[in-house]
Amino acid sequence: MNRALIVEAIVELKRRKLRTGLTLLGMVFGVAAIVAMLAVGEGSKREALRLVAELGLNNILVESKSIAADKLKDIRTRSLGLSAADATAAMSVVPGAQSVALKKEIKVDQLVYGTNIIAGRAFAVSHSYAEHGGLQIAQGRWLQTEDSDTLAPVAVIGARLAKSLFGEQNPIGERIKLNHTWLEVVGVLADRSAGKSEFEGIKLGLDDERLFVPWESGRARFLFTLIEDEVDGISLRLDSKVAPDAAARVLQTLIAQRHANADDTNLIVPMGLYRQNQQTQRIFTIVMSSIAAVSLLVGGIGIMNIMLANVLERRREIGLKRALGARRRDVVEQFLAEALVIAVTGALMGVVLGAIAAYSIATLAGWSVAWSPLSLFVAVAMCIAVGLAFGVFPAKQASRLDPIAALRSDG
Repeated sequence: MNRALIVEAIVELKRRKLRTGLTLLGMVFGVAAIVAMLAVGEGSKREALRLVAELGLNNILVESKSIAADKLKDIRTRSLGLSAADATAAMSVVPGAQSVALKKEIKVDQLVYGTNIIAGRAFAVSHSYAEHGGLQIAQGRWLQTEDSDTLAPVAVIGARLAKSLFGEQNPIGERIKLNHTWLEVVGVLADRSAGKSEFEGIKLGLDDERLFVPWESGRARFLFTLIEDEVDGISLRLDSKVAPDAAARVLQTLIAQRHANADDTNLIVPMGLYRQNQQTQRIFTIVMSSIAAVSLLVGGIGIMNIMLANVLERRREIGLKRALGARRRDVVEQFLAEALVIAVTGALMGVVLGAIAAYSIATLAGWSVAWSPLSLFVAVAMCIAVGLAFGVFPAKQASRLDPIAALRSDG
């Protein structure tokens, strides 16, 4: 299709601006819906992947349940609760287990630095906890095995906790008081507070507000009651080649046997949560795509309508061209060029409107937006394909007009 045909099509369409504009609306809204839907969908997928990475895609998590005191006493007659021994057994039994991380919450009466006194949260954790949780250090270092072996009085704090205690001051090397124990700050975590703080009902980003001490040091320096679990959480990292669901079933059976089937733990498979989230997202995408497809279909019908009207109005022009030697193919190309101009214009305007809509939704609803060149290409290609498909019938109708009858018409 040469440039002259495109220019001629633009001139013809400009002569009927209102009709052309109304026809464009269907294509514009159809493409805008597809673009916005794909952008929000891609953003949701990447956000879900980011959130589940905080739990660890290759991890299986075992958390102790919060149980009322009267029920806990009864459970303790059968189960001692979650323990480091459970973690050791899991490493031996679960297929593909590579490493394990432990955590135990320390009851905080007060956390003090200078005149600042806050009620934060503190945890004793094994040195592998940062790797399992994807924690990054912004300043200083993470806890090391030597810190635990020597019961070193050191701590790593979250970014928001550091700001609450120290403001803009550098915390590294400073001493803070946790309950009645002085600790030296050796590291500050990178801030991960941006974006959502919950994924499939699990709260995330809480490490930014926490203090961490070495596992053995925390167990030795702070008081714990005999009735509570030795460990609040176990994170078991698997080999990437191992199916998390199969490993989770083995771990669940192991914990049930070791705890005499006492219902005192929760098992979390991050990969399973991610798949569940993506299944929901796929359903949402299918529904939204169907709505967008209907809008594009309406736009295509609009193109067919205007093209048929144009054929009727320009019968004399078509007859004159045919009488002067124009072929049927030339007439078809002329009307397809007009359909193409409408489709391309609608697609480009739809992309712009879709981008505005996507960012508006993201701002109002707090969702993430991400762009994929492939998705934009698909949206534009679909619009052009629909425009041309619905322009074929009117173009063929115009080419089949009898030249003599067309010249005698009043159009």
